[in-house]
Amino acid sequence: MRPDCECSRLVHVPRRVALTGGPGAGKTAVLEVVRRSFCQHVHVLPEAASMLFTGGFPRHDTGAGRAGAQRAIYRVQAELERIAFEEGTAAIVMCDRGTVDGLAYWPPPSEALWTEVGTSHELELARYAAVIHLRTPAALQGYDHSNPVRRESADEAAALDDRILAAWSAHPNRTIIDPADDFLHKIERTLEAIRRELPACCRGHGTGRLDLDGCA
Repeated sequence: MRPDCECSRLVHVPRRVALTGGPGAGKTAVLEVVRRSFCQHVHVLPEAASMLFTGGFPRHDTGAGRAGAQRAIYRVQAELERIAFEEGTAAIVMCDRGTVDGLAYWPPPSEALWTEVGTSHELELARYAAVIHLRTPAALQGYDHSNPVRRESADEAAALDDRILAAWSAHPNRTIIDPADDFLHKIERTLEAIRRELPACCRGHGTGRLDLDGCA
């Protein structure tokens, strides 16, 4: 159950925060804790790629297939963010990955992605007020294969993580959270990074407490 927020404002100026990182970094678990630990003004969006692939979108390991998937993911991600902004009740829109992640998955040359979707790398970086990057653990650190959408080996996941790190490298407000033997420490660091982005009116007593009930 979410903690009550002492903020009485009906409308906030929303800000996007992208939670990114390679496969198996813990984004899904962290975002479930975010849903339980922050007030109703923190909106958590679903991951566009998972929505598409679990819904039957073709997943072809060819240049054309990868490019088509990333065009679709970009457009779904942009619309999810637009809805959250236009509804007007969010202070923070937590994005499960951001539009910039597509660079790591696009077939070479990766910068062609921006021409294909009619934007630029600079404009996409500017969409997000902050970026929190969870690093993917190595195989011996507990890389997790349980997500049915995830097909990468530990080595492939690490390589993707590096490409995602490079894609976001020019963002001026980025927090990088390394793997930890104690996953609770990784979660706590992530919550603290999100808490820094909250407006002052949503930082009252009872907001941002760590709630792990039912998140195992």
